[in-house]
Amino acid sequence: MRSLTKSNYLVGLECPRYLWVVFNQPEKIRKATIAEEFKFKEGDKVGQMAKKLFPEGIDLPTDYKENIRKTKEALKKKKPLFEAGFEFNNCFSRADILVPVGDEWDIIEVKSGTKVKDINIHDVSFQKYVYEGNGLKIRKCFLLHLNKDFVRKGEIDVKELFEKEDITADVEKAIKGINKRIKELFGFVSLKTPPKAGLSLVKLFKDGHHDCFIEGCVDLPENHVFCLYRGNKLACELYENGVEKIKDIPEDIKLNVKQKIQRDCEINGKIYVDKKGIKEFMKKLEYPLYYLDFETFSTAVPMFDGLKPYSQVCFQFSLHVVRKEGENPEHYEFLYNGNGDPREEFILALKKVLGDKGSVVVYNQSFEINRLKELGEQFPEHKDWVESVLKRIIDLLIPFREFSYYNPKQHGSASIKKVLPALCGKSYEGMEIDNGGTASVGFYNMAYGDCKDKEKVRKSLLKYCELDTLAEVMIVEKLKELL
Repeated sequence: MRSLTKSNYLVGLECPRYLWVVFNQPEKIRKATIAEEFKFKEGDKVGQMAKKLFPEGIDLPTDYKENIRKTKEALKKKKPLFEAGFEFNNCFSRADILVPVGDEWDIIEVKSGTKVKDINIHDVSFQKYVYEGNGLKIRKCFLLHLNKDFVRKGEIDVKELFEKEDITADVEKAIKGINKRIKELFGFVSLKTPPKAGLSLVKLFKDGHHDCFIEGCVDLPENHVFCLYRGNKLACELYENGVEKIKDIPEDIKLNVKQKIQRDCEINGKIYVDKKGIKEFMKKLEYPLYYLDFETFSTAVPMFDGLKPYSQVCFQFSLHVVRKEGENPEHYEFLYNGNGDPREEFILALKKVLGDKGSVVVYNQSFEINRLKELGEQFPEHKDWVESVLKRIIDLLIPFREFSYYNPKQHGSASIKKVLPALCGKSYEGMEIDNGGTASVGFYNMAYGDCKDKEKVRKSLLKYCELDTLAEVMIVEKLKELL
């Protein structure tokens, strides 16, 4: 039997079915996406920064057997230990930082987030269980996470970058019953077939990180009940009662207006169009139309002055301009070409091509609005201009979020990635860069990291961002056709 690590323990608490897959069918586990790998690396960077708070700390090797052997030797030195590993009752855990306090030890778990989450409490409770099983006296438990209010000004002060929270009391509550839970998880993984509990219905924390559908632990038909718009708890209840397809939802189940549209579309195999709703939206558009989209990246530790942890840094935009109704769009674009701070070049380039009249059309306006507001704060000389642009923004998401148009091909989603193929028959499939996460990492590696073919990445970034705004143009034209 393989050891139960703390990461697998957390997976098991959320989804026993996925834990079974991890132990018994590891070949089915999908590879991490480029964006996920980048996030892992950012977490590693945060961990390295945290070590600076303990200059006398001892780094221990990561090799399993060597780690356990070296940990036993290092304990005698009574110094802070990084990655100290212990095994107990077939459970294995490594501590980010173990700090000696007399004859006792403090656990300090380092997280790249900006607050304490339920999942962190259960993470540390597993560690405490293993360490105490090895005879360590644990005095207190702490979570060391990034300070959400930290703003970079010159060299980073590590003490200011982090916040340390005492989670001892919460860990004590979470550790109750842990023996029973661990025994149950080992019982799950020893089954010949995977357990049914694959929907994270019975989990000990609210903000988990596992998605059964993305991970593929549950096989479901197209337009299943979890595609139900804001279905949440209802979708879980339907599935538990044997209803997998939206079209099979019984008439006596209470649905909201949008959910009823979905079910009717599924039953009748038709597209829903509310011409009145579309007309109301189209009235808001004032020519010239500026179809706009931003691309950004973010890092856990802020790279430039004026940024906080995970601040979004604008590095690219695409703009399609339709001067008059019926005219072909003109295309403008910007992609930072350097290895410094792209923000000011970005806003100056945007000011040159974004006229002072007409609607600025974006898709899911909160993103562009928040980025513009941040730029206005970071570069006060442009704040008045930013305010004038904000007043002109129109959100193309609205008619799809309000179900003025709904096609079953959207699978309950109003995202542009789903609407474009459903409405216009055009998609992002086959592109070298086909989503925002990959675009962010591609740019970061091109500008600041190790990139073998910068020109290829640059062309892919330009092509991807251009399609985002061309998609907006195409969607508006299709909405006109529907009227």
